[in-house]
Formats: sequence, C-alpha cells, structure tokens
Amino acid sequence: MNFCVVCVLAVITWLTRRRLSCSPPCQHPPRGSAAPASVTRVELCPFPGASLLNVRIDPNSISFNMWKEIPVPFYLSVYFFDIVNPSEILQGRKPQEHIWEEADEGRWELGKVEGDGLGFGVLTAAVARQQEDREFRHKSNITFNDNDTVSFLEYRSYQFQPHKSRGLESDYIVMPNILVLAAALMMENGPISLKLIMTLAFSTLGERAFMNRTVSEIMWGYEDPLLHLINKYFPSMFPFKGKFGLFAELNNSNSGLFTVFTGVQNFSRIHLVDKWNGVSKVNFWHSDQCNMINGTSGQMWAPFMTPESSLEFYSPDACRSMKLVYKEEGVFEGIPTFRFVAPNTLFANGTVYPPNEGFCPCMESGIQNVSTCRFNQLRGEKEQRDAPLFLSHPHFYNADPVLAEAVSGLHPNPEEHSLFLDIHPVTGIPMNCSVKLQLNLYIKSVKGIGQTGKIEPVVLPLLWFGESGAMEGETLQTFYTQLVLMPKVLHYAQYVLLALGCVLLLIPVIYQIRNQGPKDAESQPGLATQPDGLPSPYTPLLQDSLRGQPTSPKA
Repeated sequence: MNFCVVCVLAVITWLTRRRLSCSPPCQHPPRGSAAPASVTRVELCPFPGASLLNVRIDPNSISFNMWKEIPVPFYLSVYFFDIVNPSEILQGRKPQEHIWEEADEGRWELGKVEGDGLGFGVLTAAVARQQEDREFRHKSNITFNDNDTVSFLEYRSYQFQPHKSRGLESDYIVMPNILVLAAALMMENGPISLKLIMTLAFSTLGERAFMNRTVSEIMWGYEDPLLHLINKYFPSMFPFKGKFGLFAELNNSNSGLFTVFTGVQNFSRIHLVDKWNGVSKVNFWHSDQCNMINGTSGQMWAPFMTPESSLEFYSPDACRSMKLVYKEEGVFEGIPTFRFVAPNTLFANGTVYPPNEGFCPCMESGIQNVSTCRFNQLRGEKEQRDAPLFLSHPHFYNADPVLAEAVSGLHPNPEEHSLFLDIHPVTGIPMNCSVKLQLNLYIKSVKGIGQTGKIEPVVLPLLWFGESGAMEGETLQTFYTQLVLMPKVLHYAQYVLLALGCVLLLIPVIYQIRNQGPKDAESQPGLATQPDGLPSPYTPLLQDSLRGQPTSPKA
C-alpha cells in the first residue's frame, strides 16, 4: 500500500515537471512556416492559465473578449509648442526671449534664455500646455472569413481629463497657421499671378503666418473661411472638410478596416495583418518594401517570444509599417516582460539607412515626410519634395542634431522621448506601452506671398503626443495569478511532493527494521536452557577433551 502511494506521488511530480516545461518538447511551428494540422487542436506547449487554443482569435477562447474590448486604459497626452516670438521669426532674427521650461517637480516655470542677437533662422519655442485625454477603443463589424481571417473596425474616442492635464482646453497658445504656410509652400513654384491672388485672399480673410487659438480649437477643429475657399477651388489640396483640427479626424473615428489572421488553422500567422482597407500593400511610397503591410495591427503579437524576436505592426496614422527591436528583460508589477524599442533607423533618411529610400524625398535624417499620405494631391516629385508635414520622435530625438539646434528650447533625451512596449513573452500581450511621436511643419519664406515674411527654412515642431497604457486592476491581478503565482506554486509543489514521497518511502523501511531486531533476539536459544549431558554447539572443544582425562589424586 505504501509503495502504491509513493508511485502515485512520483507520477504527480513527473506530470507537474512536464507541465512546467516549455522547452524542446514543445513543437510549436517556427514563424513564417506552415503549421501542421495537429497544431490547431492539440495543446502542444501549455503554459499556466492559457494554451495555444486560448490565445487564438476565437469566440471560444479566453482571450477573445480581451481582444474585442481592450481592458487596458489608454491615455493620449498632447504637448503643444507655444511660439513666444512670432514677430522675430517673420523678420528672420534670433530673439532674446523668455521661454517656458519644465521644472524637476513636473510643473512649468518661467526661465530665461539669453541670445547674442546674431544669426538667422533660429526660433524659440517651448511646450507650454499639456493636454491629456482618456482614449476608449472598441471593435465593431467583426466578421470571420473562410480563409482563417477576421475583419473588424476599431473605433476611438477621447475624453478630456482635466485632473491629469496642465492647463485647460480653453487656454490660448500661439502656433503656426498651418493652412497659410502649407498652402504658400505648395504654391512656391506656381505662377506669380497666382501667388498675388493668394496674398490678396489671405489679407482679405485676415489670415497671418501665426495664429492664437485655444487648445480645443487646435485639437478638435475650428471654422476657417480659408479652408472653405481652398476646398472650393482646390478640393483635393487638404483632406479636411468643414472644421480644421489636428485631431479632428481621430475622435469618434476608426483606423480603417483591418483583416487579420485568427491562428485557428495556421497558428504561426496569428494576429498578422492580411489586408488593410482591402489592400495588401499601400501606394503612398516609392518602393515595394516601404509600401508593404507587415506585422500585426499593433495590439497583440504571437506568443513564445525570444530576445531574437521583433515587433512589427502597421500604423495607419504613420501610413507605414514599423518595426521595434528587443532591448532588455524587465518586470512589470511582478510579471516578467520583454522591452522593445524603436531602432535608430526608424525615421532615418535614405542616405543613412538605404531601405528607407522609398520614403524619400528626404531632408535631414530623423524625420519622415507624411504629406504623401495626408495630402492626396501631392503626386509629383517636385511637390513631394516641398511637402510640409513631417513625423519624428519628440524633440527630434535620434535625429540629426541640426534639427534640434535650430529651435531653442528643445532638449531630446531617451528617458522622456523614446517609445517602448513591454510585452509578456509567453502570451504576446502588452503589459505597458508608451508610443511617442512629434508632428512638425516645414516653413520658409515664399517669394510673392507677403504673409511668409523673411522666415528662414526650418522644420518647426507643432506638438508631440504620447499614447500610453498599462494593465491594471482586476485584469492585472488575474494575469499575475495565472502567469506568476500559479507557476511558482506548481514549481515548489513538485519538490514538496518529491520530499513527501521520500518520507513515505522511508517510514515502512524504518518500521520494518525496528520490528525485526527484537524478534531475532527472542528466536535465539539461551545457554542456560540446554541439558548438561548434551554438548551445546556453543561448548568449547576443550571441555570435551577434559572430560575424558582421569581424576587427579587430590580429587
């Protein structure tokens, strides 16, 4: 009976060790290769709380509701650059101005920057306002297709969070008039008569190179008679209809129709994008490689990551696929993670990084022209070279130092301006993320358009924004229990069961030894109980010999 108990405990221990092992015995298919048919139905490498069956996009899987309604709260933080010397910019002089600088406590205090009054084209700008909005996401029109894919629309909406913001939506800031400066730059090579007409129209409508607007107007849109005029005579120049705002098209909108693989029939392609808006590649850029739609939709990735893995996703806002690389291991709220960051070549120009040549024509390295996907009419090579909107890291981090030196008040550093994603490597689910990008406007003086004055050519930051989210609350507790606590319990339980089995094995052995000693002693005959006449086996031979000798005379 004791032996049977030991055997049962040994089997339990073996099963526990096998369940915790996810190394060579696991036969999950390599990325990019076709998975065998058995992969879709067999739990090849189980991990605590989930399995391959539970990370697929399937209504019956545990993670489906998480994929449909992301439980992680996202926040959109927008940092506006307030131009404090617009008059000096129009005159092309380097100013001596006060700027707003960020204090160590996280507030904004007034500082002073001294200039020598020499040189041209040096601007002074500072982040004077931070707006934070809670971002809500939900998927709709979810349709499962016959080719192992699912199509969906993801809608986004934003709600202002005053307690997390520095300032109010009603605060005024000075920014470049994007409509005026962008339209002027686009007409730089046009006939002089058209430029004079544009100058007259700007003056009639009261348009200037710089404007003083509220944060709400800049973000969510404002009525501008110039926009109506442009849409009337040049309907394809700007994608904005009605109100003009930098985030007007994002609120209560979707990011396009995504079609991604579910992983039910072929697990190796789980979450990968098949098509976006019905196409497998875009036509914004000048090379097939740059037009490719690679990776996922940017929400979940395939499980079983290694340090050699990379994160690829397609960003509709940037009109391109992006690739993040592994940096280091970490821990988020007790859960092990892999941190992925943007490589230095993400926005590099074609000279520094030849694969990015398709995103050109380029300027300095570290900024990417996004006008080709934002302004549909820019198809000619000359017009594309003069397109005004550029994307970069905040404060021109990882960019050519010339860009940051041209604007006073910029201080790029990796701690505040780099983007990262912390992914749980076993499930491929993000635990913590912060994606930061900056929107810039290329401005210069255009001959024949008086509103541009003597502005020296410069890439001027408009704002930078960060989308951040971290798992928290009940969802985080569930993940910690399933991914950290339970594996630890099972890990130590195998040693407890092994020790218990050894104890149960030793108990009957010790008991048998203790009982066998007294019984052997009782079974051996004593010397006193044997008859005198019979020789005992214990009687010495000398005694027998002495019995046969004659008695001594004294006896």
